[in-house]
Amino acid sequence: MVIFVKRKKIRRKKQIPVGQSGKTSVYLNGRLIGFHESGKMLISELRSKRRSGSLSPQVNFHYNQKTEDLFINGDQGRARRPYIVVESGQPRLTPVLLDQLTKGEITWGSLVKLGVIEYLDAEEEETAYVALKAEDITPEHTHLELSPSSIFGVTVSVLPFPEYNSSPRITMACAMAKQSLGTYTVNFNMRNDSRGHILYYPQQPLAQTKAYGLLGFAERAAGQNFVVAVTSSYGYNIGDAVVMNRNAVDRGLGRSVFYKTHDSEERRYPGGQRDKFEIPAATTSGYREESAYRFLGEDGIISPECEAGSRDVLVGKTSPPRFLEEITVFGVTEEKKRENSLTLKSGEGGVVDSVLLSDSLAGTRLVKVRMRSIKVPEVGDKFASRHGQKGVIGMLRPQEDMPFTADGIVPDLIINPHAIPSRMTIGHLLEMLGSKAACYSGKLVDATAFEGDKDEDMKKIMREHGLEEYGEETLYDGFTGKAIKTKIFIGVIYYQKLHHLVSNKMHVRSRGPVQLLTHQPTEGRSREGGLRFGEMERDCLIGYGASMLIKERLLDESDKTTLFVSSKTGAIAVQDHTKNRLYDPLDPSVDAKDIHAVEMSYAFKLLLDEIKALGIFPRLILRDKA
Repeated sequence: MVIFVKRKKIRRKKQIPVGQSGKTSVYLNGRLIGFHESGKMLISELRSKRRSGSLSPQVNFHYNQKTEDLFINGDQGRARRPYIVVESGQPRLTPVLLDQLTKGEITWGSLVKLGVIEYLDAEEEETAYVALKAEDITPEHTHLELSPSSIFGVTVSVLPFPEYNSSPRITMACAMAKQSLGTYTVNFNMRNDSRGHILYYPQQPLAQTKAYGLLGFAERAAGQNFVVAVTSSYGYNIGDAVVMNRNAVDRGLGRSVFYKTHDSEERRYPGGQRDKFEIPAATTSGYREESAYRFLGEDGIISPECEAGSRDVLVGKTSPPRFLEEITVFGVTEEKKRENSLTLKSGEGGVVDSVLLSDSLAGTRLVKVRMRSIKVPEVGDKFASRHGQKGVIGMLRPQEDMPFTADGIVPDLIINPHAIPSRMTIGHLLEMLGSKAACYSGKLVDATAFEGDKDEDMKKIMREHGLEEYGEETLYDGFTGKAIKTKIFIGVIYYQKLHHLVSNKMHVRSRGPVQLLTHQPTEGRSREGGLRFGEMERDCLIGYGASMLIKERLLDESDKTTLFVSSKTGAIAVQDHTKNRLYDPLDPSVDAKDIHAVEMSYAFKLLLDEIKALGIFPRLILRDKA
């Protein structure tokens, strides 16, 4: 039995200095400066002085009625936002002032000085009652938003129709807008950035917000307008996958170029030694095969427009030995150079775009080689609309096999209808309809949040051009040529190519490097690592009873090792290479025939060593295979 006991809430009385009971504490930038008879009267007077220009517009006030505290903030680092002042249910920004502002007779600063516009910080905003639109104002309101869409930040304000989407999808759209490929800078060909993606034919969207134009994103576009049909397509766009028109890709849809810069430096070492850019001689320690140096010039540096591949040398470099002098076979002391060239890793490649020869800050020679590779959309590349509808290419289908309209319009992309209802991205459908209307009217669609074009405006344009008002059309199957029985929603929408490209992620290996400690394959694409066969994969094989396959994956292809174990004492035998014999370290008299070779994982051998380090001696009990 559970008994609930109601606890009495203990209220602690506020510590008030003697003689100041009932007065309001006044703080300036967090420091107590005195007391006032009435906090309400004081804050009202301070606000009127700020609005009349007697006080600086940079100062903010906050009055806490519960604790009788009044805070005056004028310090640095406060985030502040402009609002239109509302008095007695009427905004101070009158049509006359708005007309003067439009004509340029007054400025923004003038409105701030007149007390029409005031900046509020986060603390003062707490006590303000802000109306989103002018028609929402009541006598209780204190302020009005300049624009309803100004409640959003920079990233959300460029998204079309965000008020029609669910909030998680808006969050995703914001994250993916930062991953989209476009023109990140105009002088990209003059720079040597570590990595850079440039879209070949960027376009500005047909559905734009006011913020999109004000921020100048039209000049730095990061996407293209796709003709999109919402229908299933023989299972190749199952889930979030998309089917793309191969001919459109061949015409340049979604094509981008990827730049990557590699650098090398002639370093100086103690003792006056230094690296040198040159084609390493065949006698150099660590010399690669001759074909690796085939692109190098006399100075040891690759030439522009050479098509280099995996493990090719970009800059030939030799370094001094790690020790000052090394003795050769004949006893003669000589300084042997080490091969320390800049090479492409496995899986990398491309065309040498530019070679920059310069000096580093330390005064040594520095070479930067920029590689260029063209990224044509392929199966597995990621695309996303501005509504959080992301997906990878599931198939590149030839144009003749794609569905088409009566006018012969073929979609560039086909997305699955199941992607819409559960995600609640109605903005996606609205943008498709609006952009389709824009194609026929020749005017951009205003997609600004809360104040953009409505669906009725778009439907009107569609009707005027003799189209079905909801954007649905009869499509014909590309394989059979027959009309598809149901009407399909087809429109134009802005899609972004994201930098998650298959060609930069794909890796595979048969054999390769292993870790020094565990003898297991290395991890990661850059280290030519193996693909992790994890616990869940292991569980699948256990479920199937494929025991030999488990042994192959987790032992033979991983860290298989053979150790000699004494069947008498259970200790791991020692191999004496000098005398070419095996012996038991606990009992050297044990016969060699009682020492057996045992296959085990190197990680297990490592475990035994670590147990020994704790002062525990593990023994292995051997028995014959059943």
